[in-house]
Amino acid sequence: MDGYGFTLAGATLTALPSGALYWEARNLLCVSDMHLGKALRRARLGEPPLPPYETRDTLTRLESDLRRTGAATVICLGDSFDDSAAATALPDAEKLWIAKLQAGRRWIWIEGNHDPGPVDLGGAHMAELPVPPLCFRHIARAGQSGEISGHYHPKVRLALKGHSLSRPAFLIDSDRVILPAFGTYTGGLWSDDPILTGLMRAEALGVLTGAITHAVPMPRGVRAPQQS
Repeated sequence: MDGYGFTLAGATLTALPSGALYWEARNLLCVSDMHLGKALRRARLGEPPLPPYETRDTLTRLESDLRRTGAATVICLGDSFDDSAAATALPDAEKLWIAKLQAGRRWIWIEGNHDPGPVDLGGAHMAELPVPPLCFRHIARAGQSGEISGHYHPKVRLALKGHSLSRPAFLIDSDRVILPAFGTYTGGLWSDDPILTGLMRAEALGVLTGAITHAVPMPRGVRAPQQS
């Protein structure tokens, strides 16, 4: 399968070019921070508008990953919607689209800081989900191991032959994976931000998303001391 393969706590995982994470042994697909309905929320609050197709674009990419992997379990790792009102305000066609993606699958909404998970859509709702040897939660916790999280929308920027390249990226070390935001128009936090350098070990990798994945040592500016 296309993507960057690695192991965490003995589990073999694949970081997909889309920003989703696949666990083949469990036939499990995980995405984080879709922020569905962001354009609707901004319009509701009178903020500068976004193109209205962001939810459709995100669901199209998710559907593509589900077709490629045939995943039987889907974990949406928090901030699946831009806020609770965005979940209820989705057009009926997009709610039906989500229901079709859920059909025949175990679907888990993990609670995020933007939303507690949609209460009127199918699937289970959890604060976090242990699937030994891993644990899925929205926000990383220092000192944890075997942790899959999101929240920070990590991005990596590189200087290549006088040009700058930036991409949403997975951050991976021997303790954890922090997933990039899967949603369209989600912004991000650079990997050299002190929050991320404080969470990730010195040997951490950044795996850039895009047409293909590309792994590089995690750019971190001043090198942070390794966690004990």
